Amino acid sequence: MTITRKKILAPLALISAAGLMLAGCSSGGGGDGGDGGGTIELVFANSYADDHPHNRCGATVIAEKLNGMDVGLDVQVFANSTLGSDADRFTSLMAGDIDIDMQGSSAISSTYAPIGVLDAAYVFRGADQMFDYFDSEASETLKSDLLEATGTRVVEPYFFGMRTFSANSPIRTPEDLEGLRMRFPDTPAYLANAEALGADAVAVAFEELFLALQQGIIDGQDNPIPTVASMSLDEVQSHVSLSNHQAGFQLVLINEDTWQSMNDEQQEAVASVIAEQRQPNRECIDGATEDIIQDWTTTGQVEVVEDVDIEAFEDKAEAYFLDKFTGADLELYKSIRESAPSN
Repeated sequence: MTITRKKILAPLALISAAGLMLAGCSSGGGGDGGDGGGTIELVFANSYADDHPHNRCGATVIAEKLNGMDVGLDVQVFANSTLGSDADRFTSLMAGDIDIDMQGSSAISSTYAPIGVLDAAYVFRGADQMFDYFDSEASETLKSDLLEATGTRVVEPYFFGMRTFSANSPIRTPEDLEGLRMRFPDTPAYLANAEALGADAVAVAFEELFLALQQGIIDGQDNPIPTVASMSLDEVQSHVSLSNHQAGFQLVLINEDTWQSMNDEQQEAVASVIAEQRQPNRECIDGATEDIIQDWTTTGQVEVVEDVDIEAFEDKAEAYFLDKFTGADLELYKSIRESAPSN
């Protein structure tokens, strides 16, 4: 028997074979958590290509482990934005039509604005500081407020990589951004980053990024290196400049009704497997980053610009955010900045 609660409502623009497969998929189960001997089907979605580290070292491995544990869970992974854009999927996650998702704070901040502070350029100096924050008591208020506001529970943060600039010219200083139409996600947090760094922001959906660069609608963009490669952006960009202006992260989120529908054993399985995979996922991101840079350097396909004036970018961003943020947002920003390790 399969415990059912609802049908998956794939976005109308994306009704496909995958959408039809989902028509009978379900999650939750009347609150008995599978104690009646049924199986809870969990839909695990994300926006990344199958070969991106978040899938091959993250979601796919998580699903395989949970499905092999004999705890009454059947996890199905739908990658590559099959179930919609980040914003659409987050809406579906809140509604419970998707059970688990990987989301950056970009889409989340449209509903729960305070999380946008964590995406401020250079607020974190790197992955270690980002993980330290999420593992500390300092993050508990943000997590509980996010749960109350959206009905989604943070299971773990996953490292997304250091966001860098790509364009058809080197970007070494803030002045090099002048005149370039740079793609940033269309959320207040990311558009603020563009202004903070001195960029002329153009909002383009993640799924449309390659085409926008290919057609010259935009001149450049910012993403971690594994994302640049997995989306083939290196085919339409000649330079990647290692500004490392954001320690990107994705939150593995679960719908709260889904979480509460599971029994203790199932909750423990989900939490522990996702937690155990955090470090391998990070190592996969770091390894892919190194391999891709090495390949670009060897082949000459992309010029990797290492002599970026990071201090100039960081100082510019800090001055901007100290002026922009107020109240609790300012206090959160300052507390994270003050806890940063020295360069």
